Amino acid sequence: MGSDFAGKTALVTGAASGIGRLMGERLHAAGAHLVAWDVNQPGLDALAADLGGTRISTYAVNVADRAAIAAAAARVLADVGPVDVLVNNAGVVTGKLLLEASDEEIERIFDVNALALFWTTRAFLPAMLARDAGHVVTIASSAALAGVPKMVDYCATKAAALGFDEALRVELKHIGSNVRTTVVCPYYIDTGMFDGAKTAWPHLLPILKPEAVADRIVEAIRTKEERLLMPPFVGVSFLARFLPPSMSDPLFHFFGIDASMDEFVGRGSKGPGAKQ
Repeated sequence: MGSDFAGKTALVTGAASGIGRLMGERLHAAGAHLVAWDVNQPGLDALAADLGGTRISTYAVNVADRAAIAAAAARVLADVGPVDVLVNNAGVVTGKLLLEASDEEIERIFDVNALALFWTTRAFLPAMLARDAGHVVTIASSAALAGVPKMVDYCATKAAALGFDEALRVELKHIGSNVRTTVVCPYYIDTGMFDGAKTAWPHLLPILKPEAVADRIVEAIRTKEERLLMPPFVGVSFLARFLPPSMSDPLFHFFGIDASMDEFVGRGSKGPGAKQ
């Protein structure tokens, strides 16, 4: 990967653990100044120590809080300067049936998975537009494309994330901007966030290895790939959406997607609602 991102500033939300940390490490290794956001301060401290404390700035931010995002963004712009690559990665999952999730859990998942995309992008996009350069990356999910029991709230937020990217991409092109976007729709990733989730067709829909996912996402950013589906078989879900439910529902059942969360436990003892 060399120094593909040398001289660039990359901000990753949810960077203290999971796929966010792995993406941050790879962007840093490729030469970027990493701006790491997370609610987990000890995790941020560990990341900074592991990266040697150079070309990294960490900020404890709760992206469920719009005011906290605005304050942290102002600090980043003052401390580090404009952001070249914004990776909207932070995410939560409840893993509960719709009537089992509390009002607060549903509001939180929308705040983190959907609304935070708007607040972070609105904070950093103006400087990108002024320089006519930049890249907004949205980590969505295959759950944006297929409904899954115990994920009504999660599927809704990831569908919002997909729509956010698609409309923003077209909007930027419409106004003649060179700012690019990438949306990532992965199947379950083995980070612990979805412990217990399963697949009936591991050769077609494997539980993804986080290191490989991080490598592939950074490559997609480098090559300005607009849509990344992982694994490629997730693309079938796009085609299935053209079918009536009387046909698509049995198709998703055949591939075991509707039963994939039956044994979900989340991040060990933390259980449902754990952060990515």
